[in-house]
Amino acid sequence: MSIDKDNSSSDINFTSSHLKISLDKSTFQIKRAQSLQNIEKFWTEQAKNLVWNKYWDKTLEWNPPFAKWFVGGLVNASINCLDKHINSEIKNKAAIIWEGENGENITLTYYQLYQKVNQFSNALKNLGIRKGDRVTIYLPMVPELPIAILACSRIGAIHNVIFSGFSSTALVDRINDAKSKIIITADGGFRRGNIIELKKIVDEAIINTPSIQNVIVLRRTGNHIEMRGKDVWWHEIIQNQSSYCEPELIESIHPLFILYTSGTTGKPKGVVHSTGGYLTHIYSTAKWVFDFNQQDIFFCTADIGWITGHSYIVYAPLMHGVTEILYEGTADYPHPDRYWSFIEKYGITILYTTPTALRMYMRYGNEIPNSFNLSTLRLLGTVGEPINPEVWMWYFTIIGKEKCPIVDTWWQTETGGIMISHCTGIDIMPMKPGSAMFPVPGVDLAVVNEEGNTLPQNQKGYLVIRKPWPGMLMTLWEDDGKYKNNYWKFQNYYYFTGDYAIIDDELYFWLLGRSDDVIKISGHRLGTIELESTFISHESVAEAAVTSKPDRIKGESIIAFLVLKKDFVESDQLRKEIIEHIRNNIGAIATPNEVYFVDRLPKTRSGKIMRRLLKSVVSGLTIGDTTTLEDGTSIKEIQKIYNDLNDIIKNK
Repeated sequence: MSIDKDNSSSDINFTSSHLKISLDKSTFQIKRAQSLQNIEKFWTEQAKNLVWNKYWDKTLEWNPPFAKWFVGGLVNASINCLDKHINSEIKNKAAIIWEGENGENITLTYYQLYQKVNQFSNALKNLGIRKGDRVTIYLPMVPELPIAILACSRIGAIHNVIFSGFSSTALVDRINDAKSKIIITADGGFRRGNIIELKKIVDEAIINTPSIQNVIVLRRTGNHIEMRGKDVWWHEIIQNQSSYCEPELIESIHPLFILYTSGTTGKPKGVVHSTGGYLTHIYSTAKWVFDFNQQDIFFCTADIGWITGHSYIVYAPLMHGVTEILYEGTADYPHPDRYWSFIEKYGITILYTTPTALRMYMRYGNEIPNSFNLSTLRLLGTVGEPINPEVWMWYFTIIGKEKCPIVDTWWQTETGGIMISHCTGIDIMPMKPGSAMFPVPGVDLAVVNEEGNTLPQNQKGYLVIRKPWPGMLMTLWEDDGKYKNNYWKFQNYYYFTGDYAIIDDELYFWLLGRSDDVIKISGHRLGTIELESTFISHESVAEAAVTSKPDRIKGESIIAFLVLKKDFVESDQLRKEIIEHIRNNIGAIATPNEVYFVDRLPKTRSGKIMRRLLKSVVSGLTIGDTTTLEDGTSIKEIQKIYNDLNDIIKNK
């Protein structure tokens, strides 16, 4: 992202309840400095916030690069999310308020959720699932998804959630790698008014998944499906099940789940997270970042198929006894107002969403969000990618009405929980639009060069984590070698995040995108995030995606795909103005060779732009798997526009 003097000096302070404080004397910075003096002592105190069946013998066993946290401790995730609330005033409080794409509503109290989890736990045990067995979950965003996850954790089964947008091929790879005994799916799921036929996808997959013994099928859409020999209905297997299942005593270092990360090539990586360390990390970070209270209505818009949904939909909010919104549909179907209408309807106090979704909403102007009552909001959050300063300011002014702090969180599937953020539960700090701010307590981050040496402030380098932390992945499933090679590239055993970053004069962190998301032009390296942020800073541009193609002279040339705001019309003159804007703000080296105006960008159903598809289009390569695309027509449109314009150029 572009870090200019205007952005980096635009501190925003909240003085209604906090006096302006010097950074080095803030409560947050003092706590963070103290936490790094002795991380084992610090995380020992944080772990005591959990319910343990047995306390640990050793806080950290560190055999680089393998870490074991709270060794000898016994803990159960289901107990921490549900049982601990059953004898408290939270028992009959709403845990999950679910809304389907078609307007259906279900509210589950903590006690009702507890009963359903226990019943499904017993059903899994009746099907032969035991501690350590792997269970694959392939469901839409319905209440049964967190129920299935919590049931697995209750009996010690290792859950492997697969995003419901993945293809049968992706299912086969992940099921076979984990050797799952059961897959849980539905007859279908609703998406933009259509039925996604999940059961049919599973039927295709299990032909090549010999470890699967049963397929549990949830009735969601009512569409016709074929039930086969291994298939059992969800509603039938829970009949007559007891509403109590004795929870297993789980070792802290026992795997809680496997979550596969999908790269553009090669076998997906099965990230393994422990139980005690992971729960400690996400409980603590949720407390620090979101400052949960018992009046909060929390809306995290992520899909549970990704790590954000695991950590900050299923586990952390329930551990804190918070009421949360679970939504099946997309941000703009049937109208581009879903998030704003939910805030008004349910009195949401915290919104945690993606910069991509915000850029999409910006495209439709301010009239739509301004037509809803958003006054219940007290905190705004972002996740998934760096946020452009212009998007940050829109979020702050139009959605938060300049009253809500923003927590721009950075973390990864592998880190388990938030690593960099504004920690409003500790101290309200001056904010800088576009900066993720500071590492959370107990986490030691730095920016280094290719040799692993720490860089001075304001120099771009690789973001690394210098000390182990409780939420860190234990390894990759049955592949310790790949774990070492992928994440521990430096001799001093710094964890390699794969992201570029800068630390400014006041020690604020600025994330600059993936280190492999770089365009090299005539020997100069430019990050796609920096380029895209500069495009979006032009008044006409709502969304931008930048890629490159080979160039005989420069090595690579910049290709930009832009979505305009609703009041602007594409023209050659506008294209020239935008190109000049890039030249003025970054330099002549960043001049794009080609700029295309499109109606929408190819995105995954979790909201991330699929830049590899754009690169395939402009390079004339095979597009490959597009099953995770939110709308397949977007890539077809881009391909047609690109081909048509190139034909015109060739014929001139």
